[in-house]
Amino acid sequence: MEFLLSDVHDDLGSTVDALLTKADVASRARAWADGDPQPASEVFATLAETGISGLLIDESSGGSSAGAIEMAVAMEQIGRHALPGPVIETIAVLPVLFHAANITGERLSALAEGSIATCAIPPIAPMAPVADVAYLVRDGVLSTATVGEPVATVDPTRMVAELTPGEVLAEGVSVDDAIDIGILAAAAQLLGMAGSMLTLAADYAQARKQFGRPIGSFQAVKHHLADVAIAIEMARPLVHAAALGIDGLAPEDTDTRRDVAAAKVAAGDAAHLASRRALQVLGAIGYTTEHDLSLYLTKTRALLTAWGTPAVLRQRVLESL
Repeated sequence: MEFLLSDVHDDLGSTVDALLTKADVASRARAWADGDPQPASEVFATLAETGISGLLIDESSGGSSAGAIEMAVAMEQIGRHALPGPVIETIAVLPVLFHAANITGERLSALAEGSIATCAIPPIAPMAPVADVAYLVRDGVLSTATVGEPVATVDPTRMVAELTPGEVLAEGVSVDDAIDIGILAAAAQLLGMAGSMLTLAADYAQARKQFGRPIGSFQAVKHHLADVAIAIEMARPLVHAAALGIDGLAPEDTDTRRDVAAAKVAAGDAAHLASRRALQVLGAIGYTTEHDLSLYLTKTRALLTAWGTPAVLRQRVLESL
């Protein structure tokens, strides 16, 4: 299999990166944490205008009819900028879930046009990030849902809540594909966040001086950051391989469910290492809410257990061997 991205994918990633850089996502994330989702909602609308929100939605419903590879490329850049809100659920999980339930029309079109929505699929995703529009799948029954009392998480931009089922939309719905795409989207986001934390740490190591020299010139700091770079580069082909499997482009004997789980485990490990090493390099300033690193530290901790904890996903890999 070819794990390297094509020029088309590189251009897609660059487009999303440029869009989010211009949007100053960090300030919008802080507004979201303070209870004002409007600034971040504007970013979702911009993503919709460029076709990112509809990557997994058919053209007939206003989407792009793209695949998991394109979604993973976009999601890595979204993670790189720490966009708040139910990104995984809106862009990845719900389009696949609606497809499995044969739901077309207005609900899909709303997602493609930038509507923010959330969902829960117990037991792997028992609670949902808070959003005005919510869906729940329990025992194969897909329904609209009412969002319960928000519960704070370690990530101030990610409040979660239990969902109460409402109108039944479909029965006998298979959730396997929706869960796998959610796991992959979380893996890609973690990969992007790991890259940003490495950049923040490397930039600080070049600027901060000790004993008359940048601290990045010291071997101990170099080795710390090199370990992170290696972990990221080891995780990236696993994410791409999992995306190829979901898109049906992998060899026939490929175990896609195993590959998706392995991708999130590796990306999660890379992001966790990046968060620890970046904090070591920056010191106490990295804890402060004023520094952008804090956005990544808290979001990493939250996404490590979203759409499958490391223990659950490692068990899935083990059972496949």
